Amino acid sequence: MTTWAIPPADPAWVAVHDSPARFAVRRIFCVGRNYADHGIEMGGDPRTEPPFYFTKPADAVVASGSTIPYPPGTSDFHHEGELVVAIGKAGQDVSVADAPGLVFGFAAGNDLTRRDLQAQAKAARRPWDMSKGFDRSAVVGAIRPGPLDPAATLRLTVNGTVRQDTTLKMMIWSVPEIVSNLSQLVALAPGDLIMTGTPAGVGPLVRGDTCEVTITGLPPARVTID
Repeated sequence: MTTWAIPPADPAWVAVHDSPARFAVRRIFCVGRNYADHGIEMGGDPRTEPPFYFTKPADAVVASGSTIPYPPGTSDFHHEGELVVAIGKAGQDVSVADAPGLVFGFAAGNDLTRRDLQAQAKAARRPWDMSKGFDRSAVVGAIRPGPLDPAATLRLTVNGTVRQDTTLKMMIWSVPEIVSNLSQLVALAPGDLIMTGTPAGVGPLVRGDTCEVTITGLPPARVTID
């Protein structure tokens, strides 16, 4: 019997649509600049780059419908609406053709970002951790198991006003390509989440805002800033 010096924390989890089951979160990977319009918006041309990744801690997960505080250390807090892929089977070095077999389901998500800290980190050529991996920075709606239309619409609104609006077919790298590529770098395992990047239209959130991400066929990811 294992004796813990400090008891393990309860696992982070995401709801599963139409089920009492919970999806225990192991790791959160995020794809940078997976829509050409957002890459250009941020001053680059991602069509010339391979995929790159950053991470968030598992306990950064926020359930849809939550109210969270405006984060400390920033005066430029941004939303980024994204498709989230939930991994249900282990795999490493998987092909693009086999990659869909690792996927448990999909969710709408919001990669909350301290944009001023990200800009400072970029300028100093330092890691993005404190701009991306802070507390309550990964809003994830309920996961719907099964496949998803690759041409589904992704839309983000703030207080009912549309800020981001695109289709998933505008992603530079498709879900199978992302899963395959990431599996060349790490061994994917059940419980991993992949936030697949955001389109153009990222922008600030302030106290009192309600931000909602909707993707065709998926439950929404909604958060209010206190």
